[in-house]
Amino acid sequence: MMNKQDIITYFFENDGDIPNNILPVVIYKNALQHAVQKDLEVLFCQNGWGNNWHDIILTEDHFHSNTHEVLGLKSGQARLKLGGEKGEIVTVEKGDVIILPAGVGHYSVDNSIEYQFVGGYPNGAEWNLKFSLKKEDSSSILAEIASIPLPEKDPVFGDDGPVFEYWK
Repeated sequence: MMNKQDIITYFFENDGDIPNNILPVVIYKNALQHAVQKDLEVLFCQNGWGNNWHDIILTEDHFHSNTHEVLGLKSGQARLKLGGEKGEIVTVEKGDVIILPAGVGHYSVDNSIEYQFVGGYPNGAEWNLKFSLKKEDSSSILAEIASIPLPEKDPVFGDDGPVFEYWK
C-alpha cells in the first residue's frame, strides 16, 4: 500500500466557471510501484473503472458532470492545470495516477504530445464534456455532480484503497 507522503490532495472550490467538487483530487505518485498489476488499463478494469481510453489531455479547460475520472500516466511527463482558473498546475510522471471527482476542471498546459494517459470511469460510465457553468444550466450541473455516488473501488488498490480515506 502507499505511504502518505506518496499521496497528494487538492481541494478546489466552485469559481463560477468550473464547479469543482467538495471531494479532493487525489494523486498517487508512482502508484505502479505499489500495485500488483503494472498495466494501467488492466488495473483500472479489474477495479471497475472501465470505458478506458489512451490519449493526451485536452488543452481547453473542461470537466465531467456525470462521473468521476481516473487518469494514469502511461508514458512521459505532463503538466496539467487542475481546478479552474484559481487551481493548481501539477506535474505528473509515468506511473502517477490522478483521481478526479466529478466537476473538477482539468486541461493540459503544455502543447506536448510526448505523453500518454490511460483514462477510466467507475463502472465504465459514459462521460460528458462540459466547458463552463456560464454556458450551461448551472443549477442542474451542480445537482448532477452532487448526486454522483462514491466509486465502489479505488481504481488502483480496489476495496481498501486510500482514496476512501479522502472521499467520504
